[in-house]
Amino acid sequence: MQTVICAKWGTRYPAHYVNCLWSMIIRNTRRATRLICYTDDPTGIDSAVITWPLPEVALPPRVANLPWRKVGFWAPDLGDISGDVLFMDLDVVITGSIDEFFDYEPNSTFCVIENWTQRGSGIGNTSVYRFRVGSHPYIYENFQRDPEAILAKFPNSQTYISRTIKEKTFWPEGWCHSFKHTLLPRWPMNFFKIPELPPGTKVVAFTGRPDPHEALDGRWQAPWYKKLYKHVRPTPWIAEHWRL
Repeated sequence: MQTVICAKWGTRYPAHYVNCLWSMIIRNTRRATRLICYTDDPTGIDSAVITWPLPEVALPPRVANLPWRKVGFWAPDLGDISGDVLFMDLDVVITGSIDEFFDYEPNSTFCVIENWTQRGSGIGNTSVYRFRVGSHPYIYENFQRDPEAILAKFPNSQTYISRTIKEKTFWPEGWCHSFKHTLLPRWPMNFFKIPELPPGTKVVAFTGRPDPHEALDGRWQAPWYKKLYKHVRPTPWIAEHWRL
C-alpha cells in the first residue's frame, strides 16, 4: 500500500482541492494507494480519503497558518503511518505517474524537488517530497524546543529542513515543474503565449499565485499595479488533469 499525505488547514483551499488531489492520484498510479489528509476541517472531503487531525507542533500564532505547520510531519511517530510516505501540497497538478516517486533512490530517507529559484544552493522545495517516517526526528524536536530561535534563523520551513536534515536527494530534473517559475512564459510573452506542459512532467506545483483554478481561467490575483506583469493566459491543459 502506497501512502500519500497532504495537509489542509485554514480557508485558502476548500475540500474540492483535496478531492481533486485524490482523483489525480488514483488516475496516475497502478498500485494500491491511499491518501491521508491531515486537516482541521474534514467537511466535504471525499469519504475515500482518510482524514486525521493535524500533527501537534509548537507554532507561534503569527506562523500558525504558514507552511511551518508541515514541520509536524517530522515527529518521531505519526501513528498508523510508517516507512516511506509521499507528501503533496494541495496546490499541485499531477500530470504523470506517481509510482516512480516511491521507487526512486529507495535507500534515501528524504527525496525532494530542487527549488527552482535556488538551483545549486541545496534548498529543496517541499511541494512534493518523500520521507521515511521517524527517520529525522531532530527536525521536529529542535523546533519544539525553541521555535523562536529557528524562526529567527530561517526564512521558511523548507530552508530550515534543507539546512538541517542530514541526508537528502533531489528528484530527477523534469519530473516536477513550477507553473510560475519554469512554465510561465517570460514577460511580455506571458500576455500572448499559453504556458506549455513539457513531456515527462509528473507534477506541476503552483507556488504562491496563481492557484490551479485561477490559471485555468487566466486569472492572477494581484494588486492592480502588479498586473502590468503578473498575467497568465487561460491554460486548458490544467482542466485535463486537475479534475474530479
